[in-house]
Amino acid sequence: MTTWITICDTCKRDGWDQSGATVTDGETLAALIETAATGVAGLRTRRVACLMGCKTGCNVTVQAHGKLSYTLGSFEPVEDAAAGIVTYAALHAESATGQVPYRTWPQAIKGHFVTRHPPLPDAAGDTA
Repeated sequence: MTTWITICDTCKRDGWDQSGATVTDGETLAALIETAATGVAGLRTRRVACLMGCKTGCNVTVQAHGKLSYTLGSFEPVEDAAAGIVTYAALHAESATGQVPYRTWPQAIKGHFVTRHPPLPDAAGDTA
């Protein structure tokens, strides 16, 4: 089963407007995550225009069918953050439920969780 890292490529951290940057912080983080995820089994990445978490940009989601999904934010667009996100997503891919034991979390993602969502039910009326 594939775990997806969805990256908001429109995120702009405080001060971006004054930085003179020609790409958004989200685009920078997305490129770093895509590079870090290259060749990692069970992972795919995609970019979206907005995850509506502007107060906690840069934002990503980690999700897979039938598993817990997570939104993480407040990342700086740097290699360490991207590597931590990819490492966590790989652990998510290996987990049957999407839950990853805290002791195995990379330091770079600790303190960045925004939300956790239960998996959607498989059929109408299911409460799983």
